[in-house]
Amino acid sequence: MNGPATTPGPTSRGSWTEALTRWVEGLVPRGQWLPDRQPVYVASWIYVFGVACLASLVVIIASGLVLTLGGVTWWHASTFGHFVNSVHLWSVELFFATMVIHLWGKFFMASWRGNRGLTWATGALAFFGSLGTAFTGYLIQTNFDSQWISTQAKDGLNAAAIGAWFNVMDLGQMVLWHVSLLPLVVGFIVAVHLLLVRRRGVAPPIGAVDPSSEPSSPVAAPASTRSRR
Repeated sequence: MNGPATTPGPTSRGSWTEALTRWVEGLVPRGQWLPDRQPVYVASWIYVFGVACLASLVVIIASGLVLTLGGVTWWHASTFGHFVNSVHLWSVELFFATMVIHLWGKFFMASWRGNRGLTWATGALAFFGSLGTAFTGYLIQTNFDSQWISTQAKDGLNAAAIGAWFNVMDLGQMVLWHVSLLPLVVGFIVAVHLLLVRRRGVAPPIGAVDPSSEPSSPVAAPASTRSRR
């Protein structure tokens, strides 16, 4: 006679997908990746510039990938190439304009409050990394502008004793820095920055109550911190 069926208990070793899920939820709790509610102060225009900066970065990457398909100089003799290069250039201009406004806005908001110091630091690092990426972009324009910039920059870099490793007169090396190395660094820093923003939440204005630091209670929140859809 067979005994009652038994349900196997949990195994001591879970699958790699379960481990990955636990690791991701440890970084950003479930429901905070794309929340459907935000504090009411997020409707302020100062919070728009971070998203605008991120959208500009997406256009920069997309237009840059199209430019790489034809090589270094093809866009000089192509109408479509001129268009894509212009899109790339103006998206870079918009990227830096929105990033500077975003950076100064968060500085005067003291956005490192509430254990957000690393969020602030990664944002600043992304700005400085973007400066290097933009500099190498100017060097690979293959026109008189890039020629003048490279000849002026080489003296300063040689004086700093780094010209042997970072040769601005070497077009191939600058293309590698601009297309591959620096975008990977900036992309990684931006990804960490976004992860921290989702983990800690957006920084509240000075004087507003931080929802992430409020204890859970049945009492209704004040009007200045109520969430909006």
